[in-house]
Amino acid sequence: MDTVEIKLREEYIKLGQALKAAGIAESGVDAKYMIQDGEVLVNGEPEFQRGKKLHDGDVVLCHDVTVRIVK
Repeated sequence: MDTVEIKLREEYIKLGQALKAAGIAESGVDAKYMIQDGEVLVNGEPEFQRGKKLHDGDVVLCHDVTVRIVK
């Protein structure tokens, strides 16, 4: 399982943007379908909102890739 860290430039990053930044989704459309299909967990819970705001300490899991959000 791979782990990717995304360093925040702002107070938060949206889930769809995080998936693209981590290289999991090639586009916003790809991210949208992954999220809609229930393939994305945020802090261990399924997340269905592409615009979900991720803050420092949040952990996203998708396709055996763990994404950690850090300040």
